[in-house]
Amino acid sequence: MSTQGTPPPSPGISSTLASRGIQPRFSELGQSCRKLVLNHLADHLTRTFAQVDDTLFQCAEQAENNQVQAMFFDSMREVRRLRPQIERRYHLSISKGIADFLDGKLVASQPADVPAEDLALIDNEAYEEALQVTNMAHRVQTRCAQALFALDKRLALLNNGQPVPAEVNPLSPKTIAQALLTALQPSELPLRIKLVLYGLFDKQLMQGLDALYEALNTRLIEAGVLPNLKFAPARAAEPSSPSPSSPSASSFTETRRSPAPVDLTASPPADAEHLAAGLDRLLAEYRKQQHAIGPLNGSPSMASFAPQGAKRTYEAGELLEALNRLQQASAVELTQHPDRPLHVTDLKTDLHRQLASHNEAPQQHRVGNQETDVIDLVGMIFDFILDDENLPQPYKVALSHLHTPSLKVALLDRALFGQPHHPARRLINAMAQAGVLYGAQDDTYGLLAKVQWVVRQIVQHFSGDLRLFEMLLGEFDEFTRGIKQRVELQERRAVETAKGRDKLLGARHSAAQAIAQALAKRSPPPIIRQFLERTWIDVLVFIQLRHGASSQEWQRACETAENLAWSATPLDAAQRDRLQRLRVDMLDELRNGLMLLGGYREDDVRRLLQDLVACQHAVQAGQPQLASKLSLPPPPNPLGAMLSDEAALLATSRKGQRHADQNLVSELEKLEFGTWFDFILGGKRQTLKLSWYSPTTHNYMFVDRNGQRAAVKSVDQLAEEMQQGTARRSKPDRSAPMVDRALHAVYRVLQQLTGRTT
Repeated sequence: MSTQGTPPPSPGISSTLASRGIQPRFSELGQSCRKLVLNHLADHLTRTFAQVDDTLFQCAEQAENNQVQAMFFDSMREVRRLRPQIERRYHLSISKGIADFLDGKLVASQPADVPAEDLALIDNEAYEEALQVTNMAHRVQTRCAQALFALDKRLALLNNGQPVPAEVNPLSPKTIAQALLTALQPSELPLRIKLVLYGLFDKQLMQGLDALYEALNTRLIEAGVLPNLKFAPARAAEPSSPSPSSPSASSFTETRRSPAPVDLTASPPADAEHLAAGLDRLLAEYRKQQHAIGPLNGSPSMASFAPQGAKRTYEAGELLEALNRLQQASAVELTQHPDRPLHVTDLKTDLHRQLASHNEAPQQHRVGNQETDVIDLVGMIFDFILDDENLPQPYKVALSHLHTPSLKVALLDRALFGQPHHPARRLINAMAQAGVLYGAQDDTYGLLAKVQWVVRQIVQHFSGDLRLFEMLLGEFDEFTRGIKQRVELQERRAVETAKGRDKLLGARHSAAQAIAQALAKRSPPPIIRQFLERTWIDVLVFIQLRHGASSQEWQRACETAENLAWSATPLDAAQRDRLQRLRVDMLDELRNGLMLLGGYREDDVRRLLQDLVACQHAVQAGQPQLASKLSLPPPPNPLGAMLSDEAALLATSRKGQRHADQNLVSELEKLEFGTWFDFILGGKRQTLKLSWYSPTTHNYMFVDRNGQRAAVKSVDQLAEEMQQGTARRSKPDRSAPMVDRALHAVYRVLQQLTGRTT
C-alpha cells in the first residue's frame, strides 16, 4: 500500500529508484488498482468454490468404486470446512505481492541450482500441482499477450521506470495461479480433489483474467500512464537481407530465442524449446545449401517458388492477406468437398499465386527467409499428419484443412513450435488423438462429425484470436470425455463378460475331463455317449459353477456319469444285480440334473430317462442293434454353442501343439492390458487393443476402438501370427500428441537433409 512506515535507507548509501516505492504521484492510482484486483479475484474465487459441491458430487456419481465415491463425499465436507482458510491465505498472498510492489520491496530471486539427485526426490504430487499452475498460467499468458505487454510497460513506469521482474510481478498469471497452490499447501486434501479445485479455478478465475487486465490497462490509461502505447515489439532483422535499402520483409510479432546449445547430431531433444531451437538451426542450414529449393519431405520448399534474382521480400500484411484469401477459399472447398484433403504442395502453390497476383512487381519479390522456414515447417507437420498410419483417413482429410489457419498462427506466434500447451497445437493434438483412439469406421459416437464441425469453425471464423482455439478445445474435450466414458464402459462390460465366459469355459473343461474319464475304455451305445457328452456335461458345468469342483454335489454328478457309462456295457450276473439296486438312485440323480439345466419339461425328462433305461436293458439282453436305434433329442440350451471360438482355442491349447517361438510366447504372456496390436485381415489393417488375458485358458481378448469385443486368440495363435507378419504390436507412440510426433519426425528428416545423420 503506502510508503509510510518504510525504514529510511542507511546513511551513506544512496537509494536507487528500484529500491523505493512507486512515485508519490501514483500512490492513489496504485491503491485504486489494488482494490480493483482484490475485488475481482475475490468475486471469481467465490464463483470457484460455489461450483465445488456440484462438481465433486458428479465425480462421486462416476467413481470407479465405493472407496473412491466415499472419498469424494468426504472431501466435499472437508472443502466446505477449509474454504475460509484457503480463501484467506489466497487473498493474503495476492495482497502481500501488491503491497510489496507499491512499497518497492519486490526482489527478483535467482533460481537455485538443484542437484540432479534431489530432482529425483521431488514428490510426484507436488510436481503434478506445479504442472497445473504452469499450464494455467501459460494459457493466460498466450491468450492475453497484448494486454500483459501493455500492463508490464505501464507498471514499469509506476515503478520509477524499472521493469518489474516477471517472477515477482504480483499481477502476472503465474503469480495469481501460484497463490492457489500456496493456499492449498497446508491442507491435507487428496491430490485428486486438488486437481478438481485447480480445474474449477482455471475455468472460473483464470479465464476471467482477460477482463481484469483490460480493466487495469483502461484505468492506467485514464490516469495518463502511457495512453498511446502500441503493441509492436520489434523483430530481429532478416539475417540475409539482400541490401540495406530493401524494404522490410515483414513486421510479424515474434520472440526470437538465442539458439540453445543443442547437439544437432544427437536424437531430437525431449525438451520442446530445445527441439524448436534445433529446428531453427537445421532449417537455416538447409536453406543455405544449393539443393534447398528441392523437395522437402514430400513437398517443395517455399524457397523454390522464388523468382530468379528476386531481391525484395513480401510484407507481413501481404502474407496474411494472401492466407486470408486462401482460408476463405478453403471454407468454400470444405463445404463443397469435405472428403477431399488439402495437400501441402497445393497450398504452397496457391499461396505463391495469391502473393504474385496481388503484387505490382511479383518478379522482384520472394518470401522472407524466416517466413519460408515457418511455411516449410508447418507444411512438413501436415505432410506427417497425412502420412500417419495410425490416423484413419477421414480424420486426416479433416485435419488437413487446418493447414492454412495453423500457418497464420505460426507466422504470428512461433510459440506454436516451442510450447506444447499452445492452444492451436493442443486442439490439433486432441482431435488427432481422438481419431487414433476412437476413430472407428462406423463412427458410432459421432466423433468424425464433431471433428469436421470444429475444423469448419476454425476455417470459417479464425481471424487471429487464439481464444477461438481455447473455446473449441474446451468444447471438444468435453465431447471426447463422454466418448471415453462410454468406450470404457463398453470395455468393462466386455471384460466382465469374458471373465464369465472364461470361468464357464474352465468349468466345461473340467466337466469334459470327468466325462472322458467315465467313457475311458468303454464303448456304450450312441444314445448313452451322446447324452454324457452333450447333455450331462452341461449339468456338471452348472454344478461346478454353483458348488465348486470339490463339493459333494460335484462328486455325485461325476459318479452318476461313471455309473451310466458302466450300465450300458455288457455285465455279468453280479453286476446286473448291482445295476438293479443302483437304478432308482441313478434315475433320481439324472432327473435332478436335467431339471437344473432348465428348458426340459417333465414329460421330456420322463421320455429321455425311459430311453436310457431301454438302452440299458437292450445291452444287457445282448441286443446291441436295438440299443443303437435309440436316438437322443437335442438339448434345449447347449453351452458348447455359447462358447464357440473360445472352446476351439482351449481344445487346441490343451493338446500341447505349440509351434510358435516359445521366447515370443513368454514375452506375450507378460504384456500389459491396453497394448495395441495391428492385425492384417484380408489385406486390410485392423487395430485392436489387448483388454484381457486368461491365465487359465491362455486366451487373449481384444476390443476395437468402441470398446467392443472384436477377437479372441490363444497365446500360441497370436505368436504365430506375429511370426507370419499378420500381427504386430502398434508403435508405442501411436497415441502420443500428433504435433509432437510430427516435430520429432521433421527433426530427423532435417538431420538427414543437412548431413547430420545418415
